[in-house]
Amino acid sequence: MKKTLILFLLLFYACSNDDKTQDPVLCTEEARPGIEVTVKDTEDNMFLVKDVTVVAVDNEYRETLKNVSGTNIFIGAYERTGNYTVVTNKTNYVQATSDLVIVTKDDCHVITKSIEVFLNKK
Repeated sequence: MKKTLILFLLLFYACSNDDKTQDPVLCTEEARPGIEVTVKDTEDNMFLVKDVTVVAVDNEYRETLKNVSGTNIFIGAYERTGNYTVVTNKTNYVQATSDLVIVTKDDCHVITKSIEVFLNKK
C-alpha cells in the first residue's frame, strides 16, 4: 500500500507541474512569402499584371517576385526577413521604387508585408 501511495503522490506532483510550463508553439510547415505586392495604374486604378516585373532587393539579395496565377498579386522572399526595396517595371510606364519594406518574423514564420505600387504611364 505504501508503494501505491508513493506512486500516486509522484504522479500527482508530476501532473500538477503542467500548469507551470508554457504552451508549446505549434508551427505549420508551409513557406510564407515575406513580401506581397499589387501593382496599379495611377490613372485608372486598374491592376497591372501582364509584362510587369517586380524585384525585391535587400543589399546583395535580389529576387524577382512571381505572380500568383489567376490573381493580381506578386509574392516572394519566402521565409526571409530583411529590409527590402521593391522595384517595379512595365513597358511604357515609369519605373517605381518603394520605400523600405521591413520584413520581420514571429516564432514560426515571416510576417508578410503587403504593399501597393502605382505606376505612371510615360
